[in-house]
Amino acid sequence: MGSEAVPIWLLICFSIHARFNWSHLLPLQMWGRSLGLQTKDSLFQLEGHPFRIFGGSVHYFRVPREYWRDRMMKMKACGLNTLTTYVPWNLHEAARGKFDFSGILDLETFLATAAEVGLWVILRPGPYICSEWDLGGLPSWLLRDPAMRLRTTYKGFTEAVNAYFDHLIPKVVSHQYKKGGPIIAVQVENEYGSYAKDPNYMTYVKTALLERGIVELLMTSDNKDGLSSGFVEGGRWLCIKNQPRMVMEYWTGWFDSWGGPHNIFDADEMVNTVHSILKAGASINLYMFHGGTNFGFMNGALGFPNYKPDITSYDYDAVLTEAGDYTNKFFKLRQLFSKIIGNPNPLRWPALYERSFNASHAGASYGTIQLQHYVSLWDLLPSVVEPIKSEVPVNMESLQVNDGNGQSYGYTLYETAIKVSLALSQVFINTLFIGFLNYNTLELTIPEGQGYRHLRILVENCGRVNYGLFLDAQRKGLIGDVFLNETPLRNFKIYSLEMKPLFMESAVPDEATGPAFFRGSLQVQYLPQDTFLKLEGWEKGVVFVNGQNLGRYWKIGPQETLYLPGTWLRPGDNEVSVCFLKAVQLLLSAWNRPRAFPGLPSKSLYIPPTVTGPPVAKRSQANAHESQLTTLKSCSPSLLAEPYRRHNG
Repeated sequence: MGSEAVPIWLLICFSIHARFNWSHLLPLQMWGRSLGLQTKDSLFQLEGHPFRIFGGSVHYFRVPREYWRDRMMKMKACGLNTLTTYVPWNLHEAARGKFDFSGILDLETFLATAAEVGLWVILRPGPYICSEWDLGGLPSWLLRDPAMRLRTTYKGFTEAVNAYFDHLIPKVVSHQYKKGGPIIAVQVENEYGSYAKDPNYMTYVKTALLERGIVELLMTSDNKDGLSSGFVEGGRWLCIKNQPRMVMEYWTGWFDSWGGPHNIFDADEMVNTVHSILKAGASINLYMFHGGTNFGFMNGALGFPNYKPDITSYDYDAVLTEAGDYTNKFFKLRQLFSKIIGNPNPLRWPALYERSFNASHAGASYGTIQLQHYVSLWDLLPSVVEPIKSEVPVNMESLQVNDGNGQSYGYTLYETAIKVSLALSQVFINTLFIGFLNYNTLELTIPEGQGYRHLRILVENCGRVNYGLFLDAQRKGLIGDVFLNETPLRNFKIYSLEMKPLFMESAVPDEATGPAFFRGSLQVQYLPQDTFLKLEGWEKGVVFVNGQNLGRYWKIGPQETLYLPGTWLRPGDNEVSVCFLKAVQLLLSAWNRPRAFPGLPSKSLYIPPTVTGPPVAKRSQANAHESQLTTLKSCSPSLLAEPYRRHNG
């Protein structure tokens, strides 16, 4: 994602044709290809024909595989002709040397589906992608090297990139335009001008792509201040004199951070700006056309001036909602594009629509979910987690777990023995919660007690910073000593808690204390549909359904529900597991609509009246240390499944 919006005044204005006819420029209808996407003066050409890129971003890794075709068909129906997507290294190679291109990560199927629908593709393979994604898409195991210098020609980094590209690039080569596929351009890295730590790095990435068979147009993307630093010889700048003008990321909305407002961008203002860009003769990519969801623990974070983790939802106030529903922005953009290209495809496209799973996203309310089983973290630890013994604290990434890849996500528990009171960093005494630390609270007084007691420090990785100059410092967990009255503590037991769904059966008590796991069943009759889990009264935690990690929930908002795709449900019983980290009074109740917003129709997105205008279009740098230490307070929970998404103002 771009770090600063491209000013409209950089675009040179000239008259545009009243209508473009691109009906013959479709991936499955072009044979004998040889020229590809080219630049001629200030115009793009595709196979020698004048061409304008009307693009939109959809990230396959944020959308269930069964919904890819639906989102693409809606993109085509809006009037767009090109899809752009990032490629997340940290999902495709979560452990060094072990590659995954299956399921939601099946990039080749995603590209083939785009061709079938009639969309061209601009591929943005990184290795760094930003995108409000943990560490900007870079795998955390890179940080096991204490001397690591990310996004440079440092040997440890380039060797890892080479191994990754050796697996990734051969999978996309056959999907290039000149090979009969939909890829018309490939972006070299991402926004490097705002990082620019190594003048040789961009040339290295370009060469790595070319040597592995990339033959289509290469391009770079950056803000206006970073264009010169992020430029690579042989690539195309997208906003300079005598080159085609393109706004590579026109932000249709903005992302949200935990504890902040829900950002919105007025539809009319957005469409008016898009119209100005098109009137200037430029091409455009809408970031995002459909945002989707940061499933699991994959959200990124801002790092400056304060650490702010991003929420689970990547709705982005985009052209389609998180669940893929139409918005006012969609219809206004469709009307605008129809004036340029004629009538877009119909909203219901029979030839392909019938092949799209659950394309209507009707949504369903499944009522209260009964949580029948409970086990506390303290009871669970001895039986399922083998602690690592260490003289000193060890950060997540450096733990000897996961075949030498360290811990990437979730929680880490540090335990040692103490005998006197102290002031330090976060905290349970035995199983009693006594407080927590964050970036503002650095010390915590522990009450006096008799004899030796267990000091337990539960550290949560809330998301690594994804943008800025301090990516090398995004190690999580305890990254230094914990002090007892100015004396460093020693002899730790360290428990790696990645929240892979391991749960034990136990009766649910009337009152649960401390971090705990709950398990219950969601009943579905007939064909499963999309829904949203409402966790009213719960403080903070993570929800799994049938083993799928929906992401984290946090009472501070603005997100109040978790999106549950219907394709992850099945008729009958569906196992729901909830990890929450502090005392919970078990009270479950059902609501058929948001209490805070009476009369809000299903599947609607609440827009707070006090939040108006475009989002702040300024990205910040990262702080050096981002470990988030969190415990939770007592609450009264109810867990529901409902067909809408709520936000606080």
